[in-house]
Amino acid sequence: MTFSLLGKVRVPMEVKELILQAEDIHKATELISSKLKKPVIIENKNFELVSYSSSFDDFDQTQQKTILSKKCPIFIIDRLKKEGIVQRLEQHPDPIRVHPIEDLGFHQRVVIAAKHLGHTMGYVWVQESDHLLDAEEMEFLEEITPHLGKLIYDQFMKVNAKEGRKEELLWQLLHHEYGSESQFRHDASLAKLQIPERFSVMVFSVTAPQYKYMLDYLENTVNRFRTDKKLYYLKTEFQLIMVIEGRENESFSSRNIARDLIDEVKYETGEEAFYHFLIGLGKEYKKLYNMRKSFLEALEVIETANFISPRPESMPREFANLGIYRYLAALYEKNSSEDYYSEDLLTLIKNDSDKQTELLLTLEAYLANNGKGKQTANELFIHPNTLNYRIKQIQELTNINFSDFNMKAYLYTELLLLNNVENYYQRYKSALQK
Repeated sequence: MTFSLLGKVRVPMEVKELILQAEDIHKATELISSKLKKPVIIENKNFELVSYSSSFDDFDQTQQKTILSKKCPIFIIDRLKKEGIVQRLEQHPDPIRVHPIEDLGFHQRVVIAAKHLGHTMGYVWVQESDHLLDAEEMEFLEEITPHLGKLIYDQFMKVNAKEGRKEELLWQLLHHEYGSESQFRHDASLAKLQIPERFSVMVFSVTAPQYKYMLDYLENTVNRFRTDKKLYYLKTEFQLIMVIEGRENESFSSRNIARDLIDEVKYETGEEAFYHFLIGLGKEYKKLYNMRKSFLEALEVIETANFISPRPESMPREFANLGIYRYLAALYEKNSSEDYYSEDLLTLIKNDSDKQTELLLTLEAYLANNGKGKQTANELFIHPNTLNYRIKQIQELTNINFSDFNMKAYLYTELLLLNNVENYYQRYKSALQK
């Protein structure tokens, strides 16, 4: 891909004046396309579609994808950055001719940055196709783009004002600051906030302040994801809070949409970076007064994860599946205050330390798999006979009765604390020294 900067010549003022008087970006786009007799697309600085000329239907493959998805394909953006086009647009006011990329369905076009108050608001793309723009048309583009930059800015401010009001309403609903549902519905209608028939609240929280930059990546993924899904989000310094709308007559659909989004985020960020997020998903509800309840449920999942610092994928992200994890903090406080230990687990820890066995790990896996031998052996990558031998050792060393459900439930809870809360495990290790 190459580019060239073009010179300037005087151009007639008639059409330019019409465009400069336009107060609507869509009208201005049609005027530009009519003047140049070419397809025109205008994008914001994030390469998201702002407007396109509806009078032309011969857009190339890349422009068709932009119109359909409301955003320039990521592989095109990467190519433009790699070739230095984006950097040149920031540095020069002139139009730049971008040569075709045949393998990507990207025809030759001219692009110019639309700036306002010294900042790039977006980009104007003109597909050249059959013949090139001449010098007069190039100057025409250069003279009108400051006004286009202002129109993009004005549109952004209008949308942002509406979104800001929507955010305010959602914050009030999440914090129970509304006196009545009828008043909320009235205000939501004025702000064009669509009230979901069923919904769940999901929260992404970074694991440490140094990872808050990850929220920007998350926000981009969410914006791409919600092109065909209904969700609103609120961004704080360390969290992204999402209200996910489910399908009206499909139970748990908001939960399923949330799961899809989690998978998308994991794919986009990569597994290592993905675990810089703690994720909580509240239950699905249909009544607006339960939105705060779903929000608090999502926060409880995150608070629990913060407390136990779980191994990746080991703890449920959904409140509905939180189970015994809900009570770990309370159990930790009680056992710590009473200096309580399980003698059976102390015995296994000592045996593992003295004889280099893995009985504690085996017990946890065996209980987690509900005593299913084959499943446990597969998880531990050992032969079933090896598992049977270890279980026999555990029974000989302790008073554990694997037919006693209450004992198994209690032991599993203790093991969750031992394996996920560092201080708790150290307490057990210290007890061996006594």
